[in-house]
Parts: sequence; C-alpha cells; structure tokens
Amino acid sequence: MLAAPLFAGGLFLGMLVLLELGRRLGVRRIAQDPERAAAGAGVVEGAVFALFGLLIAFTFSGAAARFDARRQLVVEETNAIGTAYLRLDLLPADAQPGLRDRFRSYLDSRLETYRKLPDIEAAQEELARSGRLQGEIWTQAVAACRAKDDPATTTLVLSALNAMIDITTTAAKMHPPTIVFVMLFGLGLGCALLAGYSMAGSKSRSWTHMIGFAAIAALTVYVILDIEYPRLGLIRVDAVDQVLVELRESMK
Repeated sequence: MLAAPLFAGGLFLGMLVLLELGRRLGVRRIAQDPERAAAGAGVVEGAVFALFGLLIAFTFSGAAARFDARRQLVVEETNAIGTAYLRLDLLPADAQPGLRDRFRSYLDSRLETYRKLPDIEAAQEELARSGRLQGEIWTQAVAACRAKDDPATTTLVLSALNAMIDITTTAAKMHPPTIVFVMLFGLGLGCALLAGYSMAGSKSRSWTHMIGFAAIAALTVYVILDIEYPRLGLIRVDAVDQVLVELRESMK
C-alpha cells in the first residue's frame, strides 16, 4: 500500500491538474456553443459528487471502526498470551522452564514487530521470527501434554496456545480491498474535472476555490489512510502496546 502522504499528495496535484483541464474544456465548449455548454452538467456533477461523498463517508467510518478493533486486538492478544503462560503451570515441572523462556522470547519478538514499523521489511523479518517461536512453543507444549497424559490439561493448554497463535493473523486481514482506494482516487480526479468544467463560466480562475477543494479532498483521504494503517503514519495505536510491555515485565 502506498504511503498516505504520497497517495494524498498525488491526489492533490492530480485534482489541481484536472481542475485546470476541466476549466479549459469548459471554456472551449462555451466558445463553440454558449447556449448548450452547461446542458445536463448539473445532473452528472450531482451524481458523481454524491458517489464520491458516500465513498469517503463509508471508507472513513470503516477505517475508524477498524482502528478501534486493532486497539482491542492488542488487549486480546495480551490476555491470550497471559492466559497461555499461566496454564503452563499445569504441565510437568521439568517442561515449564524451557517453555517459559520461549514465551519471554516470543513476547519480546511481538513487541519488536510493532516497534520496527514503519520499516516493513524489518517488521516482516521479526514477524517470521515470532512464527518460528510459535512453532517451537507448540511443539514443546504438545510433547509436555503427551508426557502428562491428562486430557483436561491438554485441552486447557493447547486451546490457550491456539488462541494466542490465531490472534496474530487477525489484524493483518483487517483492510478493505485496494480497489476501494483506487476508486477513491479516481472519483476525486473525476470530481475535479467536473468542478473545473463548471468553473469555466467565470472570466478568471479562482485559485482559492481550486486549491481549497483539492486540499480538503486530499487531506480527508490522507486521514482515512492514516487511520487505516495506524502503525505507519501520524495516527498511532502504539500507546496500547503498554499492556504487552506490562505483561512482559510480569514474566521476569
């Protein structure tokens, strides 16, 4: 996904270009046929602008809801790790120290994954390390459960581990399809073209309106993207990571 500033900046510049292009097309049309230049334009403009507004509204609403969900997921992940860690007490005593060390390394890795963002490559490397640690924890836990040979213990320990592992893949899927943002970009440009065409009736350009319209639309899209990817921009969910830090401190 493109960085929010680059996406919004491209939209801003593109809208300015399309506003000017639309105005020139409108001026040429008025010169050729003054009476019919604006015929039907209002209906088309209204429909396109309404669609653009609806897409912004739904995208913003969805991004805000997913932002809250991501914060809740961090809390849920903390609870899942904490529960699985406590249930290690049910396993044979000789298996517990190794598993507890793996849990500490795993939680350190999870924290590092978040801290290394927005460096995507470094975060992905750390995420791969977290995956390897998950496999090691699962393998050791299964072996310990077999050694104890207690169905109740096996169910409690492995179900907690399964919940801990599953939750790490949930947040990565919480994004709308890329085509939604492509449509947002395209509709913004289309609206700029139509707005520029409608401004052709004035003798001079209104730079205040042109720049203001493009800037507001680009700023709105920027905020939507920043909320949608809250670990890559200015709007962050880092503060909620403190619950993971506190859990790690309790494991010492």
